[in-house]
Amino acid sequence: MAIGESLEERVSAAVDAWLRWLPSWQPGSQRARSRICRRCMGSPILASAGLTADVPHQVAHALNMRMQRIIDRTVDEFTSEELPALRAELDGDELWKSGGFDPVAGLEPEYEGVDPDPEPEDAEQPFLFTMTELAEQSRPEQPLPRPPLSSEEKQRLRREIELADRCAVDTGQGLCFALVAHRPRIEAAVQRFVEPQVQALLAELSRHLEPPQ
Repeated sequence: MAIGESLEERVSAAVDAWLRWLPSWQPGSQRARSRICRRCMGSPILASAGLTADVPHQVAHALNMRMQRIIDRTVDEFTSEELPALRAELDGDELWKSGGFDPVAGLEPEYEGVDPDPEPEDAEQPFLFTMTELAEQSRPEQPLPRPPLSSEEKQRLRREIELADRCAVDTGQGLCFALVAHRPRIEAAVQRFVEPQVQALLAELSRHLEPPQ
């Protein structure tokens, strides 16, 4: 944690940011996909926030990703401060593989983890290329293999990976407990900004499904 900044404060700030974003959400503002989101399916974070399966995925996903960023940031800080071998390995791997186009780099939390390539609605008009294909085409040539680690370096790296994993688990559990305190205002915001739009959409669908008089 940063000096004077607690996990609870980070969670509160992230919920505040999500609440500022929520009024801009509209059905269809993100293209629906048939694939199941593995980040959100059965997420304890969403359960702690009180976001049930009835809440549109885009709404829940946006909050989930903001919380995941807190976990990632905390683990990254812990790694930098306490795990030098793992930090060096991660920095070296990033430098070794740098270059090329990354279509998901720098995305806002609301879009993080969302496939950048929409599913084509008209199979007769296929895309000329997808973002994933463009990233593959711009990828630099494979670098030479990195120098191998010694047995001692491997053992130390394994220990530090275990510590980083434990930090992620502990942070996730603490985050869920902190998030429970924000459940009333999260649920109130969903009722105010999301539920009316969902009901209006269902009413419109029902109107079109009614048989002609």
